[in-house]
Amino acid sequence: MFLSNRDIIELQAFRHDLHRHPEVSGEERETALRVVEALGPLTPSKILTGLGGHGVAAVFEAVEPGPTLLFRAELDALPIEEKSDAAHRSTMSGKGHLCGHDGHSTILLALARGLSRQPVGRGRVVLLWQPAEEDGSGAAAVLADPRFSEIRPDFAYSLHNMPGLAWGSVALKSGPVNCASRGMKIRLSGKTAHASLPETGLSPMAAISHMMPALTALSHGAPPATDFTLATVTHAVLGEQAFGIAPGDAEIWVTLRTLVDERMSDLCERAELLVTDAASKAGLGHSISYHDIFFHCENAPEAVAHLEAALTAERIRFDEGDLPMRASEDFGRLRAICPSAMFFLGAGENHPALHNPDYDYPDDLTAIGARVFMAVIRQALG
Repeated sequence: MFLSNRDIIELQAFRHDLHRHPEVSGEERETALRVVEALGPLTPSKILTGLGGHGVAAVFEAVEPGPTLLFRAELDALPIEEKSDAAHRSTMSGKGHLCGHDGHSTILLALARGLSRQPVGRGRVVLLWQPAEEDGSGAAAVLADPRFSEIRPDFAYSLHNMPGLAWGSVALKSGPVNCASRGMKIRLSGKTAHASLPETGLSPMAAISHMMPALTALSHGAPPATDFTLATVTHAVLGEQAFGIAPGDAEIWVTLRTLVDERMSDLCERAELLVTDAASKAGLGHSISYHDIFFHCENAPEAVAHLEAALTAERIRFDEGDLPMRASEDFGRLRAICPSAMFFLGAGENHPALHNPDYDYPDDLTAIGARVFMAVIRQALG
């Protein structure tokens, strides 16, 4: 193992510091500064900052040419109030590292420590701390940054801790592992009226009441079926918060989900037709916009083979688990650049679920994740 006991203690302290100071998507300035400060003594060949927002990339380059391997972690937290008695609980009201991105970031810092002491024999390693994963905008922004050409990889890897999976075990497979998804925001506009004379206005109440179950009825099947679709109403609002006003406006938020990108356009089309028909019949105006767009995440066989070899070398148990999963991950955008793969590291079968208010990343996973990634590096770059 390339990490000492002191490393483990210091890495845990780093993770707890990130956990106390969560920043949500697009606001990760201080988190990025903490990463850069921790990288300073490790003397990477190059550090890029401000990538796609607040992204940070540390490059460890050998003299001898060879392939570029990229390892990605996420910087952002969630807009959820943490409910925890931990000494390192969030100090930021309404914000918490309740997905484990603080732990993933710490795994990359562990790699940086190892690479600073035992440089690679050839090629280079890029450690990427990506912003704004939770809203799906971060990977796209990093790839669109002109400086990404400086770190363009030949292979890309990532991981995610996974509650519900046996502690320390791994789920890994080729092909789709995370679904495509996007948020559909529907606005309906009519005309308000006095609550005593609702007939003088145009209320969207009946239309919104019809749309919500009709949209969820678009759901079909389950992964790994390629025709899987899921529509989930996540938010709805009707009119003003007043007893004297019959509503004139409404808004519905729906998350649309498919196993692969190619199915998403069809699901969007069916949802849009449903909305247009319901609004037209009610005489309402309407608009539709899309947000939090995630491409499906697909593991390339050659990148999976590298991870399988590393897991075997480290004697870590792995299988396909319950993959593919319904959840989305914006790491999927990197497959347009190079072969890529993500594995899922068990946080324990009874561990609080991701995005739960009492979730906390298990610190003991840091060494395991770092060992796997380092094994990939040593096998590929010496």
